[in-house]
Amino acid sequence: MQTPIEFLFDFASPNAYLSYHVLKDVAERHDAALSLTPVLLGGLFKLTNNQAPMQAFADVKGKLDYDMLETQRFIAAHRLDRFRFNPYFPINTISLMRGFIAARQMGVEQRYVDANLVAMWEQEKNMGDPSVAQAVWSAAGLDAEALLQAIQTQSVKDALLHNTEQAAARGAFGVPTFFLGDDMFFGKERIAQIEAMIRG
Repeated sequence: MQTPIEFLFDFASPNAYLSYHVLKDVAERHDAALSLTPVLLGGLFKLTNNQAPMQAFADVKGKLDYDMLETQRFIAAHRLDRFRFNPYFPINTISLMRGFIAARQMGVEQRYVDANLVAMWEQEKNMGDPSVAQAVWSAAGLDAEALLQAIQTQSVKDALLHNTEQAAARGAFGVPTFFLGDDMFFGKERIAQIEAMIRG
């Protein structure tokens, strides 16, 4: 039986992009089953009284510089050289995340995830602009009109809200968060711990 790895995910986080590619490799190496649970990072922050690191540590001398250094080391170690920090960051991803729910229901989750990750964190596109997002979806062979219609439905909105509330109830406070069963891990730096636990 494959070991399930759950990834609480939002396109808004650059660390979600970085973690996704590394964790996907870990899952393949160990025949584990990686699944993404779409949540809204901003909503998770509100529910847990958390802040983005750029706000939380803005006045801590050296902290953000060190975080950037660690990110550069992570990128180099895993050869993620296609990554580009999006100049429009932070981007409101509520439509993208509702679109994730809709894409899953439509059976096109993988294509949707790949298209948005590339556009956001490799091509530096402003995915908070609906016209840009629609163009990206269409170029990826997705039915942009159907996705737009689904995003407006109450069931899709409720599903994303439910996922986000459940994430907070389970102890999550940010993205990327991972679960192996009941064991929670936060941050891309914990992926080595996940791999060790799967091995063990």
